[in-house]
Amino acid sequence: IGNDSMNHMGSKVQRISSTDDSGIDSPTVADGKLLEEVEALSLSDSSIPITFEVRLASAEQYWSSARDKAVKLRMAESGPGSEAPLTIHQMFQDTVNKYGDHPALRWKENGAWTTLTYKQYYQHCRTAAKSFLKLGLERFHGVGILGFNSPEWFISNVACIMAGGLTTGIYTTNSAEACQYVAHNCEANVIVVENNKQLVKILQVKDQLPHLKAIVQYKGELERKIPNLYTWADFMKLGTDIADDQLDDLINSQNANECCSLIYTSGTTGNPKGVMLSHDNITWIANASGMVIGTKMKEESLVSYLPLSHVAAQVYDLWVSMKFAGTTHFAEPDALKGSLANTLRDVRPTSFLGVPRVWEKMQEAMQSIENICTVKKKIIHKNHCVLSYLIFSDTSVPWGFMLANNLIFKRVRAALGLDRCRTCFTGAAPITKETLEYFMSLNIQLYELYGMSESTGPHTLSWENNFRIMSCGKVIRGCKTKLDKPDEDGNGEVCFWGRHVFMGYLNMPEKTDEALDTEGWLHSGDLGKLDQNDFMYITGRIKELIITAGGENVPPVPIEDALKEEVSIISNAMLVGDKKKFLAMLLTLKCKVDDNGDPTDELTPLAVEYCRQRGVTATKVSEIINNKEPAIYKAIQEGVNIINEKATSNAQRVQKWTLLPRDFSISGGELGKLRYVHYWVLYKEVRTDTGTMPKARCGLEDC
Repeated sequence: IGNDSMNHMGSKVQRISSTDDSGIDSPTVADGKLLEEVEALSLSDSSIPITFEVRLASAEQYWSSARDKAVKLRMAESGPGSEAPLTIHQMFQDTVNKYGDHPALRWKENGAWTTLTYKQYYQHCRTAAKSFLKLGLERFHGVGILGFNSPEWFISNVACIMAGGLTTGIYTTNSAEACQYVAHNCEANVIVVENNKQLVKILQVKDQLPHLKAIVQYKGELERKIPNLYTWADFMKLGTDIADDQLDDLINSQNANECCSLIYTSGTTGNPKGVMLSHDNITWIANASGMVIGTKMKEESLVSYLPLSHVAAQVYDLWVSMKFAGTTHFAEPDALKGSLANTLRDVRPTSFLGVPRVWEKMQEAMQSIENICTVKKKIIHKNHCVLSYLIFSDTSVPWGFMLANNLIFKRVRAALGLDRCRTCFTGAAPITKETLEYFMSLNIQLYELYGMSESTGPHTLSWENNFRIMSCGKVIRGCKTKLDKPDEDGNGEVCFWGRHVFMGYLNMPEKTDEALDTEGWLHSGDLGKLDQNDFMYITGRIKELIITAGGENVPPVPIEDALKEEVSIISNAMLVGDKKKFLAMLLTLKCKVDDNGDPTDELTPLAVEYCRQRGVTATKVSEIINNKEPAIYKAIQEGVNIINEKATSNAQRVQKWTLLPRDFSISGGELGKLRYVHYWVLYKEVRTDTGTMPKARCGLEDC
């Protein structure tokens, strides 16, 4: 089915049948005439196949920046990518029909787990959808959700879509001004907040939100009573007089190629962009990514703790789980401050997604344990090499590995809560080879995935028997990759094609045109290359390319990563030198972070151990920098020498480097903007000697 054949106004509807419980064979579009209504089926009889309408609105282009304008789908003629389009409600209804009594959502109340089955989950969403309608939610207007992961977050999200709105996650770390921008941009009629802390932000800016009609707080008692502010309990009662037929008519009017969700980018280079995702974007990628990794129907169990305003967590925790009837367990709000470990041991998930920092924290915690016996240490180190070898060979498993697996590795996985985990994923940011190899040495393989908000999450995936260390895996079946303008080494801009490619940026036609070319390919801005087996390797960003004064293009990421691999005490490395005669590097040391995620002066246990091995007693970053610890500075210089020896030209050699007194952070303003800020200090100010204060503040007075 393709949109090119739709010359009439309105939706094209065809019959599809979904009868397979395995989730492997996807439904296809059958020949047939237009249906006037959906076949009604009992939710209690899972033996009866569901018959859906395929609803597609007329569309002429693959992209749009208007909230109410449909787009063409990038349909394949056959095989993966040709599956019949579904709306969110159709995907949800299919799961409820087959697995209505299976646990869908679980969370702790007063120390005990509480459960919603899929039937209950569905009914809660319908109830909330009616309440949104009662509050005046208009078609294609936003519902902002500002809070930590919870059943209410999921229910608000799905209910908003059922009611015809655009679900919009807002980062809990956003300032009041940042919340205002997102809510105003999506024309939010309702904002759902977690608690009073988040409510205060919205109240500060509500007068600047002309479309806002109501606020709902889903946790805690209201500390003040103001008009159009509701508790969750009161909110869920608002729509009792909305008829089922009214909601059903609205649900049945929705088309798979229309927008239903907004994901806002981080906005590090300007205002955040609202990434418009269609029903088909979400339902297709949920099915396609789950099929690739062999997700099992009704058997998956996962922990939700990463921000749901980010596409990775939303697709993984909510949509893939819904498609495959998984059970999502909600972590405590302080998950990233320590309680996640307890939740993992309690839940014992079958699949787990962690950003690199989560895996690094696990690594640091395990490596800092001092009472591990010498024998166990030796076994771990020896099996690091064994496991690395086994991944790329068909050799039978040696007896030493089996001993280590039974003696140590199984216990380690159980202690982490990962003993049932079949797939451990890492994504959303680059991960170091050191961390990948460390977990590999414990027989825990981390599968990298790669994608972006504009591709509805994953575009490439690693999975069992399809893994190469430092690779992001292979393209998801049904999607395509091309490398635009590759250089002599095969590095080109990574471009995406497939049903997962977004509709466009809300109200930003120029930005949409920059991201999507005239043929509909999504240009990622990332540099990458493919090996002979089609494994993807990301090598940098186009905008990060450094062009030296001699005109040579230098991709900084490989050089930065190489130094971090050689000198494990380094946390961040930033290469600078655009339009200059030489390259320099800004370095930070691994340090502990406080409860807000901001770097402290305290070295991590791994960094302290690194110092001890070199006869240095320092425990703070400032001690190393103030004393210019010869052993540490020597180790860094030796690492720089090693990467310089591997440089392909003199222009790619690092001539100078310096240690900064504070690690990079979002709050410090370095992440996302550091390359430009510190470029000015390192070159222009140092060269013209315009003053010592800025240089000293950045630790560059002697550079």
